[in-house]
Amino acid sequence: MTSLSVIVITQNEARNIEACLRSVHFADQILVLDSGSVDETIQLARQFGAEVSVNSQWQGFGVQKNRALALASSDWVLSIDADERLSVQLQAEIQQILMHPVADAYCFPRLSSYCGQYIRHSGWYPDPVTRLFRRGAARFSDDIIHEKLVVNGQVRPLRNRLLHESFPNFETVLDKVDRYSSAGAQRLLSKGKSSSFPKALGHGLWAFIRTYFLQMGFLDGWMGLALAISNAEGTYYRYLKLWLLLLDRKATLPSS
Repeated sequence: MTSLSVIVITQNEARNIEACLRSVHFADQILVLDSGSVDETIQLARQFGAEVSVNSQWQGFGVQKNRALALASSDWVLSIDADERLSVQLQAEIQQILMHPVADAYCFPRLSSYCGQYIRHSGWYPDPVTRLFRRGAARFSDDIIHEKLVVNGQVRPLRNRLLHESFPNFETVLDKVDRYSSAGAQRLLSKGKSSSFPKALGHGLWAFIRTYFLQMGFLDGWMGLALAISNAEGTYYRYLKLWLLLLDRKATLPSS
């Protein structure tokens, strides 16, 4: 079997890191790149046997994951987030694939939880993510958030699930809505996008309609409704913050 490096970027993930690393115990190399945790993330990762490095110069998820990728030395690389775990079935499937790989990268379905419930509709599943790849055949985009793995070669699907413990409680929902809407607004600003208060309202309303009705979020019960509302809020805040950033920029321009 070819060798495998696992890369994980972290910041204050003491609650998640042990379960994450336990699910990739079969790897030849486990690398954790931390962004400056003030909890026990680093100690716990080292206790598990991970090689831990620290780089606090945060420039976004894409840049940080490429920094972690540069530390990998195995034939193949698996990128996993601290709040993700390989299911037992996916562990076995990956080990089997690495005995005779036939593609340059592999994707697999991701099943995510929202406040304790796994969401099977609402646009959240099957949510295929490409995370396993031949070293040298792929790298991450430099996006601040929602980075993509850019593969130079063939990508094939695997059958079994990656489990994503994304929102254990509503406090984490609110925190992520705030952080990601701010980063998303900066990303839109860098791309020259425009916004206004009516546009922010419209984008938020459309996000709710898409999640709850078109992507059948109503089949996820009350949590599906809660998720549709938080999706709408996140989208609304992203465009509202973009509008406010544009107003600030306009206010600082010299008058003619």
